[in-house]
Amino acid sequence: MNLIDKIEAYSSNENNVAQIYREKKFTYKDLKEKSDALAYYLIELMGADKSPIIIYGHKQEEMLISFFACTKSGHAYVPLDITFPSSRVMDIVKDTGSKILIKVSELDGDFGQDVTVIELKDLQEIFKNNVGKKPDKEFFVQDDDNYYILFTSGSTGKPKGVQITKKCVESFVNCFYDECSISKDKNIILNQVSYSFDVSVISIYIGLMMGKTLYVIDKEMATNYADLFKYLNKSDIALWISTPSFIEICLFDDSFNSKLMPKLEKFIFAGEVLTKKLVSELNVRFEGSKIINGYGPTEATVLITAAEITPSMLESKNPLPIGYPLSNGKHLILDKDENSVKVGEKGELVFIGDNVSPGYFNNKELTEKAFFDYAIDSEGKRGYRTGDLVYEDENGLIYFCGRKDLQVKLNGYRIEIEDIENNIRNLSYILNAVVLPVYKEEKLSHLAAFVVLKERFEVKEFKIVKRIKEDLGELIQSYMIPRTIKIKDKFPMNTNGKIDRKLLMEELN
Repeated sequence: MNLIDKIEAYSSNENNVAQIYREKKFTYKDLKEKSDALAYYLIELMGADKSPIIIYGHKQEEMLISFFACTKSGHAYVPLDITFPSSRVMDIVKDTGSKILIKVSELDGDFGQDVTVIELKDLQEIFKNNVGKKPDKEFFVQDDDNYYILFTSGSTGKPKGVQITKKCVESFVNCFYDECSISKDKNIILNQVSYSFDVSVISIYIGLMMGKTLYVIDKEMATNYADLFKYLNKSDIALWISTPSFIEICLFDDSFNSKLMPKLEKFIFAGEVLTKKLVSELNVRFEGSKIINGYGPTEATVLITAAEITPSMLESKNPLPIGYPLSNGKHLILDKDENSVKVGEKGELVFIGDNVSPGYFNNKELTEKAFFDYAIDSEGKRGYRTGDLVYEDENGLIYFCGRKDLQVKLNGYRIEIEDIENNIRNLSYILNAVVLPVYKEEKLSHLAAFVVLKERFEVKEFKIVKRIKEDLGELIQSYMIPRTIKIKDKFPMNTNGKIDRKLLMEELN
């Protein structure tokens, strides 16, 4: 049975709730009927043209409807969160050759005559005018077709699109399904992760395949403690899915505990380093709840390792592991000569399986650098070089040691340092820039930047810094803007004639 069919089987009962967003409930029946109507419209509009469709918004029900409609009309969807500035959305529209932009949230910009912009009011008309119409299943996205494309930070200053096929999604969902299980009498799963971040796939597809209800915590709630805790308290959440950073924000308040959410029985974390300090605090506040740590690059569809954190892991002298390899593929740990390392030795993690992306959209050069073909039992599979350094212990647990390059993860978002540096340099009054990750307790805390100006300004430094941050907001997502920006007359150089990043880092300590 098709992935969408499995989810829509719950639509036969009109009382089955797919999502709760603030005071509004959205049913599986609504999801099916409205996505059918939109899919029918898209097929009528696009015919055999299967170009990707951009969907811009946040956590509204129309986002889920649009995702399903794209799948049922044969189009890959490209989810862009409201953190994406207009200029970056325009770049992605151009890079994908998209002819349709669905604007669930407000977005300024002229996207050209070749792009049909569908706004929220247009969607309501489409739902109304196509009631009862269903797309022919021959149009559905097939196994090797792109299911979605996620755009991540790129070292050139432009985002790169990771293609994920239907086979990739189903491989991950089938493999990780059991890890997400909760008691039959519990029904609510947290839906907080941005749809531009692949960890959201866990709640969308596994959560809905289980027939559960997604409970939305949006960006506005997350920045208002009173709102956040009010909604969490009445949510009845049983399964929590987020980055470690988001729950750390919640832990600042002593009332964030099992009394606030008495039905919570499992946490799943992914996207960045999970610390022992955080796990220990959760064990106290939510005694008896399971904590699962997961790891995986977007290119290998959400997660490729996972493990429940045990007391022995907390007592070990080692950092917390990123988990055991999932069963849907094969992993290798290779040295710089691409030979397998011994148990306990550090090397680059490589993963092969049905969940590995076919590559970067319209970017053959980058694809050939990171992806390769590999045979398992004479069957051709795709492989991906993660660029992450790890080691494996004698029990098969894998431990993360860092990046081979300057790529980092902050609050779950993957960011390439060069991307930010190039965009700072694009500002007319900046001569050069260096961006550094700042760590606290072995965890990425924030980003800091040093800049050299092209000319002196007769204003105080804090005003220049304010302007840099405002101008960067027009070029990159808000989470990529460095928290700290320092202005230098010139950069220190090392013996190789390169900017001495270590010396700059000392200024931050």
